[in-house]
Amino acid sequence: MPLIRPIKDLRNTSEISEMCHKKREPIFITKNGYGDLVVMSMETYESQLAIVGVYKKLAEAEAQISEGVTLLDGEDVFKKLRKKHANK
Repeated sequence: MPLIRPIKDLRNTSEISEMCHKKREPIFITKNGYGDLVVMSMETYESQLAIVGVYKKLAEAEAQISEGVTLLDGEDVFKKLRKKHANK
């Protein structure tokens, strides 16, 4: 369940910070009863960015498949990577 707090609660920054780290999810801040801000810990932010990055890469891969781009064989890719890193 999302955490929703009025903007006046931002006066207590330590409490907001503690909630962000404890719940590991964004806190939605309202102003005059309407959504205004989202506050989250750096860890949560970085996690969200990573998830967005994965979805972006999946969308790119799906677009390539629909365009008929030739797929790489996974085993061949891993063999080349192992060989490349074994020589270092």
